[in-house]
Amino acid sequence: MAKRDYYEVLEVERTATVEEIKKAYRKKAIQFHPDKNPGDKQAEENFKEAAEAYDVLGDPQKRQRYDQFGHAGVGGASQGGGFGGAGMSMEDIFSQFGDIFGGHFGGFGGFGGFGGGSRGGRRVNRGSDLRVKVKLNLKEIANGVEKKIKVKKYVPCSKCHGSGAEDDHSSKTCDTCHGSGVVTRVANTILGQMQTQSTCPTCGGEGKIITKKCSECNGEGIMRDDDIITINIPAGVAEGMQLSMSGKGNAARHGGINGDLLILIEEEPHPELIRDENDLLYNLLLSVPQAALGGNVEVPTIDGKAKVKIEPGTQPGKVLRLRNKGLPSVNSYGTGDLLVNVSVYIPETLSASEKETLTGLDNSPNFQPNRTMKEKIFSKFRHMFD
Repeated sequence: MAKRDYYEVLEVERTATVEEIKKAYRKKAIQFHPDKNPGDKQAEENFKEAAEAYDVLGDPQKRQRYDQFGHAGVGGASQGGGFGGAGMSMEDIFSQFGDIFGGHFGGFGGFGGFGGGSRGGRRVNRGSDLRVKVKLNLKEIANGVEKKIKVKKYVPCSKCHGSGAEDDHSSKTCDTCHGSGVVTRVANTILGQMQTQSTCPTCGGEGKIITKKCSECNGEGIMRDDDIITINIPAGVAEGMQLSMSGKGNAARHGGINGDLLILIEEEPHPELIRDENDLLYNLLLSVPQAALGGNVEVPTIDGKAKVKIEPGTQPGKVLRLRNKGLPSVNSYGTGDLLVNVSVYIPETLSASEKETLTGLDNSPNFQPNRTMKEKIFSKFRHMFD
């Protein structure tokens, strides 16, 4: 199913300010919050969709890539690789965006009381992001490609499975916050009683205390190891574009949320073709007889060779267009063309017989530029400076 436009999801204009986007997300999140719509799966999906839209539009860099390349610029969720905001869990959302509502881990307590109870204020650790470079050739860019890369990163401890505790009996609920992760204080002021919440100082907001640390990871819940990651890169990406895979970065301490894997695209130069956005350029060098007599020649394409007909009398600078022989748009909005620029090779040295032949041809009227041709050349030259 195709993703909806993020601006449409939040019901804002494409020129909306960061504050307007934040306000629109807050409105949507309150409307579709699961605690306000218990058991309503559609409301939960709408809640996640709004969070995904805000994750992109609320970040200036992600928003710029989205405005330029669409969904593929922030991950291309259609590729099934978990790019961008796709696959955000409820814990992801509450931990990343809870501060918008002024509370902890969801922070909806000040808006009708929904959300503050079951989720409490437990702090969820988040792993750091990883950044890798992936080099692609034009054929891979044209068709999309699956890449397997090996990365060194933090993964959950194989012994404690990320908990950090030696066994199931080596942790307990924090006595200070009773597992909520926050402590509440009430102060008397001239305006009446004021209630404030802060992270529990005993457990650091995690709600649990490890009484015996895992001997393998020393209580961290994570270890350094190699990981093989499969990346599905959509067709049409470009040099400098950055994609992301949610949850494929470093694992977090004590079973928290994994970081993201950020993939920076690098493009290998092609030996004959030059990329110009979605079009490809090729400089075809003809001999004087080929340009004068015409004929069929082969030009390189991404997939091999293509035959091109050269009309008799073809002039240098003429551009031949091969439709749909370029690169696809990353947003699937069509395919570029292959533009063949015709050049004519003039030999620098000639034999005596060749000089004699050309001298004879020079006296022929057909080899003398006429007035119309001169005007065409002058017009083309003048337009270069307009």
